[in-house]
Amino acid sequence: MKLLVTGGAGFIGSCFIRTALVEGWAEEVVNFDKLTYAGNLENLAAVADHPGYRFVHADICDGEAVEKAFGKELPDAIVHFAAESHVDRSIHSPAPVIQTNFNGTFTLLEAARRFNIARFVHVSTDEVYGSIGAPHEADESYPLHASSPYSASKAGSDLLALAYYTTYKMNVSVTRASNNYGPNQFPEKLIPLMISNAFDGKALPVYGDGQQVRDWLYVEDHCRAVKAVLDKGGAGEIYNIGGNCSLPNLDVVRRILQATGQPESLITRVTDRPGHDRRYALTNAKLTRETGWLPKVDFAQGLQATVDWYRANRGWVERVKSGEYRRFYELNYSQRAG
Repeated sequence: MKLLVTGGAGFIGSCFIRTALVEGWAEEVVNFDKLTYAGNLENLAAVADHPGYRFVHADICDGEAVEKAFGKELPDAIVHFAAESHVDRSIHSPAPVIQTNFNGTFTLLEAARRFNIARFVHVSTDEVYGSIGAPHEADESYPLHASSPYSASKAGSDLLALAYYTTYKMNVSVTRASNNYGPNQFPEKLIPLMISNAFDGKALPVYGDGQQVRDWLYVEDHCRAVKAVLDKGGAGEIYNIGGNCSLPNLDVVRRILQATGQPESLITRVTDRPGHDRRYALTNAKLTRETGWLPKVDFAQGLQATVDWYRANRGWVERVKSGEYRRFYELNYSQRAG
């Protein structure tokens, strides 16, 4: 099988490519990535010399580049991870998430249709369901209630992908995953940000009362779920992917401080962000029933592995904390202090 993976230099996409090549999920993998601030080819050093790996430096919104890559490579399947994925960034600057997440998905779907690509897996997020009151969980038929420009752009791209199944009979499946964590994650998301700040002895900024609940999914478990959908998922179907581990953000931060040996006095409350969803929750029942997938890595094990990786790769963290990262960090958190 030949796969074309969009966003393959990012956190989840790079994990998927590494695993696909090492475990033989595919003979060839084409990594199609724009290399934005969150894309890093260092994440693929382990497979950079693999004979089945190729990298295409291009933007999914560039129709000419997409057409050229599809025409040259003629992949058996597209696994579409590429996205502007940070909620805070989408609040400060919503235009890029609409352009990349919706228009970019449209460009890919159109090219896949013209080249008769046999399979298309569109990777999305549980954030499209919005905040869900306990004890309820979202299944795949749960109403969409996007709260941020990011989640709205993903909800729109989900519906667009499903429309290509209905209208053009394309073999499209949509996955909606909960919060991912693990090695190589760009340090603006909650877990790597808190680990990085803890190692540096810096304040750990917690939004509001810190009781926002998220389900945590280890990145390797997510990649195996996407592979299960690629192989066994139905055309026109949606599949939720969760880690079966719901925790308030403040509990996660405290666990990170314990794992890094730092005091809770580093926790700093900052003003909550606009439209901050209180609780995400979803059920994996459909995915497990149809493919047999279940998460393997529990949160304690996964968090310790993640902390250990960041401890051993401090140089990587410093390299990705570019001037652009520092600019955004200052923009987002300095305004919320206190």
